[in-house]
Amino acid sequence: MLEVLGLRSAEEAVYSALLARPTASAQELARQTGLDQAESTRVLLDLAARGLVALATETGTGSGSGAPDAPGGEAGRGPDRYRLTPPSVALAPLLVEQRNALHRAEAAYSILTEQYRSTAAHAAGSVVEVVVGVEQVAHRFHQLQRGAQQELLVFLKGVPTAVPREDADLSESSALDRGVDFRVVAAKDYLDDLDVAGDLRSAISAGLQLRVVDSLPLKMVVSDRDRAMVPLDVSDSDGEPSAIVVHRSGLLTALVHLFEREWMHARPLYATAKGVRVEAEADPQPTEGELEVLALLLAGISDRRAASQLGLSIRTVERRTRRLMDLAGADSRLQLGWHAARAGWL
Repeated sequence: MLEVLGLRSAEEAVYSALLARPTASAQELARQTGLDQAESTRVLLDLAARGLVALATETGTGSGSGAPDAPGGEAGRGPDRYRLTPPSVALAPLLVEQRNALHRAEAAYSILTEQYRSTAAHAAGSVVEVVVGVEQVAHRFHQLQRGAQQELLVFLKGVPTAVPREDADLSESSALDRGVDFRVVAAKDYLDDLDVAGDLRSAISAGLQLRVVDSLPLKMVVSDRDRAMVPLDVSDSDGEPSAIVVHRSGLLTALVHLFEREWMHARPLYATAKGVRVEAEADPQPTEGELEVLALLLAGISDRRAASQLGLSIRTVERRTRRLMDLAGADSRLQLGWHAARAGWL
């Protein structure tokens, strides 16, 4: 238990033995811990030097200096006896030291990560990482989902090969609980399984945004627009499931753009008492939330201020603005305002 504070196993054994008695000699502690007396004495001397134990001061004995004078005590009196320094006094500095070390490690991790990301020229192999094998593919999939802090974008199609649906559902629930903006586009064939429909109903109720299309070109998960994972053809890896992990690059930007295009043309799914249903096709119109964003933008308010006023993330405001421009066929926000006036959106 105390190894995390820097105590070795022999030191922890002696320290724990002293917890159960007011004072003890090296010989008594040796018998209780199973150490030999020389080792017990050495450990006590080390603990005393670190302020964790002190020489017991008893009437007529002991120097009272707080540290042992000699392993065997002075001639004419019994062996030195030791007591614990109160843990609240002795162990608190060790705990603070460990916390500070952890903070330094976290700071170093952040610096190294940022330096890696900001390096202008990576080796070609660092942009795309190939992962082969069921365990490796599943491990990286869970890393992406559980590591997301802001946004997850997912394409679902066909039957899972490396990550069972129940395992994926656990990572999905964890992301939703953290407040991650979770959007999924599913191919129609993915919804054929009745169990899947029931699971999706629960996920939608928990905050998952789900849309459906007739077909998708690939499976995919994108985490915080920082990394993406795309399965490879099983035939390319001797029958073993495999995937590529794409790091921040032009390729990743293209995958995010592909998702946004599919999302724009997909039809929303809604939870029902028995499962999910697809929204009927109709002439695309801005939603109430998109019109709220549009009104603020036309008033000259920046995306960041609009997000703050509406209680949304900046990504949500940008996404709604993109969809408005797509609906209007506009290439600029000026054209968007002109189309909104002609179409009577506001």
